[in-house]
Formats: sequence, C-alpha cells, structure tokens
Amino acid sequence: MKSLYTLILLVVFVSIGHSQEHPNSDVFVDENGIMRWASTKEEVKGFGVNYSVPFAHAYRSAQRLHIDVKKAIDQDVYHFTRLGFDLYRLHVWDTEISDVHGNLIENDHLDAFDYLLNKLKEHQINYVITPIAFWGNGWPEPDTESPGFSHKYGKADCLTNPDAIAAQQNYLYQFLNHVNPYTGVAYKDEPNVIAFEVSNEPHHRGNAQDVTTFVKGMVDAMRRTGTSKPIFYNMSHAVHNIDAYFQGGVQGGTFQWYPTGLGYGKELSGNLLPNVDNYHMPFDDVFKKHQGAKLVYEFDAADVGRSYIYPAMARSFRTAGIQIATHFAYDPSYLGPFNTEYNTHYMNLNYTPQKALSLKICAEVFHEIPLHANYGRYPQNTTFGNFKVDYKNDLSEYNSKAKFFYTNHTKSQPIDEASLTEIAGFGSSPLVEYEGVGAYFLDKIARGVWRLEVLPDAVWVDNPFGRNSLNKTVGVTKWQIHKMGIKLKDLGTDFSMTAINEGNTFQTDVVNGSFNIKPGTYVLSRKNVEKSWTEDDAFKTNKLNDFYAPPSHVKKTWLKHQPQETIAQGDTLQIKVQCISEFKPKEISLVGYNSNGTYFNQTFESSSPYQYTATIPSETIKTGYINYNIIVTEENGKQITFPSGKPGHVYDWDFYDRVSYKVPVLPKAYPIYLFNAHEDANDLVRQWRQGFKLIPTEYAGISEYQIKLDTIFKIDEENRNATPIYDYSFKHFVIDKLRGRTSVLPLKEKLIFNGRSLNEQPCQLQVALVLDDGSSYGAIINVDTEMKDYVINISDLQPVKTVTLPRPYPSFLPYYFDHNNSTGFDITRVESIQFSIGPGISEAELQHPHGIGIVSVRLE
Repeated sequence: MKSLYTLILLVVFVSIGHSQEHPNSDVFVDENGIMRWASTKEEVKGFGVNYSVPFAHAYRSAQRLHIDVKKAIDQDVYHFTRLGFDLYRLHVWDTEISDVHGNLIENDHLDAFDYLLNKLKEHQINYVITPIAFWGNGWPEPDTESPGFSHKYGKADCLTNPDAIAAQQNYLYQFLNHVNPYTGVAYKDEPNVIAFEVSNEPHHRGNAQDVTTFVKGMVDAMRRTGTSKPIFYNMSHAVHNIDAYFQGGVQGGTFQWYPTGLGYGKELSGNLLPNVDNYHMPFDDVFKKHQGAKLVYEFDAADVGRSYIYPAMARSFRTAGIQIATHFAYDPSYLGPFNTEYNTHYMNLNYTPQKALSLKICAEVFHEIPLHANYGRYPQNTTFGNFKVDYKNDLSEYNSKAKFFYTNHTKSQPIDEASLTEIAGFGSSPLVEYEGVGAYFLDKIARGVWRLEVLPDAVWVDNPFGRNSLNKTVGVTKWQIHKMGIKLKDLGTDFSMTAINEGNTFQTDVVNGSFNIKPGTYVLSRKNVEKSWTEDDAFKTNKLNDFYAPPSHVKKTWLKHQPQETIAQGDTLQIKVQCISEFKPKEISLVGYNSNGTYFNQTFESSSPYQYTATIPSETIKTGYINYNIIVTEENGKQITFPSGKPGHVYDWDFYDRVSYKVPVLPKAYPIYLFNAHEDANDLVRQWRQGFKLIPTEYAGISEYQIKLDTIFKIDEENRNATPIYDYSFKHFVIDKLRGRTSVLPLKEKLIFNGRSLNEQPCQLQVALVLDDGSSYGAIINVDTEMKDYVINISDLQPVKTVTLPRPYPSFLPYYFDHNNSTGFDITRVESIQFSIGPGISEAELQHPHGIGIVSVRLE
C-alpha cells in the first residue's frame, strides 16, 4: 500500500508544469480581441523562442561542423522543456524551399523543419509560423544561390511586383496544404499551430488601399486552403497602416521589441530597466475597433549580457495586452561557443545560463500575470505579483507557492517551502548553495524524492557581441566537480544521491546536506524512503534520466581582464581577472612597477569560480603609471604571460613581447574625463545620420566628433502619423570612466564641455548626467563657433527629460522615459552623459540645420 501511495505521488508530481492549453482545437479571436481555445474558451497563453536550425546559416554551420541536425534539434528542444517554453515561432526561409513561381520544394530544409515541428509537438509546444521571410539565406554570410522567389525579387518587389505577388500567393497556398510526414497532418490543420503570420517585417511604403489589396490577396490564398486559424500581419513596421492591414482580413497584429537597439558591438552597460518600463501602443483604439489580437514575434535586450531585464519586458507586454511572445533568438548549442548566427543576440541554456533562466521566469509571467495588469512606473514596478527584477544584483526571481526560480545569488526565502515542487537557479539561495556557474534544476517527483539536474559551468572568454566567426571562441563550457548543499526539509540532511543519466557513474557522499556534484541528472531520496522510480519513468514530457550538455571544450588557458581606465593617487588598486583552463592554475600572479621605479609582485586569490583578485596597496599608487603583467602558472608548471598570451614569464631573458597593462595614476585634483572624442566616439549611443564623423584637430591625439543635423526632426517611415518631437539626443556610458575615481567624485564642482558649434552659427546644447535610476540632471549651454570650454556648475543642474537610449525598435515606443523618481541628484550614482539638441531652441529655429563639434567633457 505504501508503495502504491508513493507511485501515486510520483505521477502527481511529475505531471506538474504549465497547464497545457493545447486542447486539440483551433483558436479564435473573440469580440474583445482575445485569442481563445475553441474547445474551452480559455485565453491562449504562451511563451518561447525563435530557433532556426533547419535553415540558412544555422543549417550550413551544422554541416561544416559535422553536426547531425536532427540530433541537435532533440538536444535543444529538451532544454526548451526545462525552460518551460510552450511556444515556438520562426520566419521560414521561403527562399530555400520554394521556386520563383512559389511552388513548394520538398528538400532537406523542409524535412528538418517538419522534424522540428513534430519534436515540439511531442513536448506540447505550440507554434506560430511565418511562411515568408523575404530574406536571403546568407546572414551573417553572403547570400548563396537559392531557388526561391524572394531571391529573385527581393523584399521591395515582393510587395509590388505582380509576378512576385502571385508567387507568394501560390507559395502560401501550397505551404499551408503541406502535410508534415512526421505528424501526418497538414500545417493548415495542425492543432499545435496557434496562428499564422503572413510574412516577416514587410515594410510597406505604398498607399493604404494598395496595402489592403496586398494583404487581402495573401489572406485569401491562405483561406482557400480551408484553414480556420487566425491570420496575423506584421504591423510594427508601418503602424500608420494598421487600419489597412485589418481591412485586408487579418485577425491580429504582430510586434517586436528591441529596447536596447541592435548591433552596438559590445555589451551595453548601465541600468536598462528604464528602457523596458512601458510598451505603450498609441494605436490601441484601432485594435479595439477591429477586435484585433496582439502577439510579439521577436524581442530581445540586444547586446545585454545580464539576466535582470527579461521579466520586466514580459510584464510590460502583458500590461500592453500581449498574449503570447517569442524571444529572438535561441542559439543552437553547437553554435554556442561562437555566437555567429546573430551576434547582437546570445541565448542558450548551456552558454548563457542566467539569461536562459530569466526566460524561464518570463514563461511564468505570461501564464500568471493577467492581461492589462498595471504595476505602475519604474522603480515601483520592479516587484510585480510573484516576480522581482533587481538591476544592482543582476537578479530575476520568481517565488510562488510551487516554484522558486532565480538567475543569481539571492537571499529571498521561498514563500512556502512545503508546497514547492520545482526549483531552478544559478548561484546560491537559502535552499541551495552551489559554487558552480551553470544552471541547475530540482523537481519533486514524490514525497522525499527529488530529481536534480546540473549543467556544466559556462564562461564567456571573449566579447560575444562583436564580429564573430567559427574560428573565434566567445564562450566555453567546463565539466567541473563543485560543492553543492541542499536545505530542503522534504529531503532532510541525510539523503542519498543516485546518478541516472546515461554514462554517469559519479558517486559521492552526502554530509549534512552537502556533497560534491558534477554535471548530470540525479535522484535524491530522503533516508528510509522506499524506491518507487526507474530511470525510464516519464518526467513531464521527457524521461526521468534525460540529460544533455555539450562536452567541455576548454583546451587552453583563457584569461580576460579589463584594466581600470584611471585611478586617483593614493587609492588602492584592485585588479580582477577571469581565468579558465583545462586544469585549475597552480598560481596566478601579477608583476609590475610604478613610475617611481617601485616594483611589486602579487599573488591573485580566488574570489569565486574562475574569478581572481589582487590588490596593489595605496602606497604604491603614485602619480604616473602603473604597469603590470599577469602570469598564469599552469598545473604542469608552464607559464603564460598576459596581455600578450605568449608562453613564458615576462622577465625571462628571451621573452620578447613585453607589452603590459597600463593604468594612469592621477592627482586627486585632476579632472575626470567623461568623454574624449578621440577615444570614445565609436562608443556613443546614437542614431546615425549622414554627416556624422570624427576628424583630427591640429593637436596630436585630440579629435573632434561632428554631429551635423539638416533637421532635428525626421519623418519616421514606420510611424508617419507620429507627433513630431524636436529633439536629437545621444549618450555615452561613463561607468568605466568613473570606476577608478569614485573617491574624488564628490569633490568635483563643474561639468565642462569642450567643443564648438558647426554650420557657422551658434547652437544650444543640453548636457545632462543620467543616474542609475534613469533620472537626468542637466543644463543648456549656448555653444558658439569658437572651440573652447563651456562651464556648467554642478550645483546648477536641474531635472531634465531622459531620452530612451539606445532608441528602441519599434519606433512608435515612447521617446522619453516617464518616471516619478525624486531622490535628487547624487554624483556618485552617475552612469551616463546625455547630449540633446532641441531643448531651448526657439520654435522658429527648430526647422533649421544645427551642428555640434565635441572634443571632450570633463568634471573638475
């Protein structure tokens, strides 16, 4: 009887997850613009990712790397299930599966796509399919020769050329009628298809009637198949045509969100929660008129490597009435080391575990937060329902009765430990102490019995957002044994641990709830609990012993270090490095000297996995330069000197590459340069326009960045009805500039702009300091044509509008960050500097050209 009772509990616990709202019926859009399941009338909810292994660069890369595409799909879809995804979306590369007439070509790409859809179906993951991408198949490579109509006509002609339009209609008809050989069901009838989106980002530029005619032709071709699925159209790329889209017969609109822009080239810094505070849709009344539904087909905080931001985006989506959303884009695990597919994005459970866990929390947001629920403005909305986002600690958290998820170390207590059935995390919490830097999952499968899954360590060894290549490694994984401690009352402190995934023979002793662990899947059982499971038992939509992680590929020593830009004389200099190698280094040391000829030698101490620190004492920090090298002594005694990365010790007689790290040591009274055009122009966050350029001055090492505007306001071709905002703003992050000078920041009294006006006429420029809560304090200076200093007293700074920078996609989103912060100016909390051309300029002058040349901005 006891065994039967335990078995019943097992069945109960392994089936817990999102209630699958896939009742094998179609979806309809009700009179309020809400998608509902026809059989239950329940609201459709869903969250997941875009993922493109069957096509284009991902498919070609698999071939180059000798990867079995279907096996790779199996592995990644397994991780989708661990992250709680129940939705998938993709713009299909029509150019690879069609001819110029729109006839469907059944080939390896279509076969791989069919296989993927079936695999998703097996795991109760629904999908939104966009049959037409318009793109060539190259990105990030050059396009290859492909047979499709998109390759022949391109996007612009596809929207206007009669032959191209006919080809698309033919293709859509054949695509929806295509029977997936793995399911035996045509796409038009597939129960897992929630909706179709006609095409990806069409960018219509014609008149409204032509747009309606185009859309109606596509919708009619799809309806001729007999499908009753909702048909959506991309509306975010020309929102002034929304009426025209609906008049073409669609049931809803698709939108995207890139709140941090795209393609910055390296990681953005600073607090970006103000950028995701609000997904305001100024055309909501049009949607209500047409009873239209909304979904988000793509979103990401591009060029952001942290984990705090995604649930805030999900919250804003739900407030805006978005029912379902898919992140763009999940990297195939085999591309995780390289991030070549879309270098401005980076997402994979193995290689970006904290970011991936943040998406797992987003899935809960979409299933738990009601549509249109409003939680106020930042920073009040950083806690909403059972969710929390925390910029300072890079933490997203979901804390409900049954589930406890976190993306970084947290001190939050679970609200009801006795009711917990699922834990997922990174780092340590009151329930789990873990020294590794990979994700882990704990799932209750019966009373006193838990399933533990631990993934390998993930470490970024290079900039993942730069120019990437299959010959450049940006991320590595390492299978490492770490200490773990679990404090669950349901398990007690004297539980057993059994390795169950294939090939895992790891054994360890549990002492007072603590044990060593290596990547794999395990069953933890409270003492004296009778075994009631087998390795092949069902676990949600998987097997109990399922596990996948890429092999460790740390075959060399990787060291990453960014020297401080400056330091104040007499401060201590803490030097931080990241170092990962096949075996733990025997020693990491630092050797160097200051400008007075004083030599120093320090040994780094381990501060956390793969992170090391050393401190140069204040008495060594004299005006001049601190020069140093870092030497890694490997387990076998071999040494590598950095920054050169060459074997040997920098002091060896034949060590020829003696380049060193160098930190300027400045007197406390010296100015702090927040912006230096010669060095920083490429890092400005700006919307580029013709006529922006960096030019040298007559002085060596001093340059001027010129910003010339023919007009401050430009019509937005994707939002032609927008109210004009006469402001051109750009910004520069200064966190790194201030890091070594924090001790002298409160002593600074003046903000000094060095530059001039262009176009042979004066220009008013607002210069503002932006704090870590998104509030800005600035003043307007009248800049004339003479290159000189313009002084603003810090005491004269007043609250000014913060512009949302980088500018987001879509462009209809708010230009200014509307907040109610009232903490006042604090120079120690400055994160960026904002420049604005527009404030203070008279209405008569707003239509004229304006220009500014910037050499530097400093604090004195």
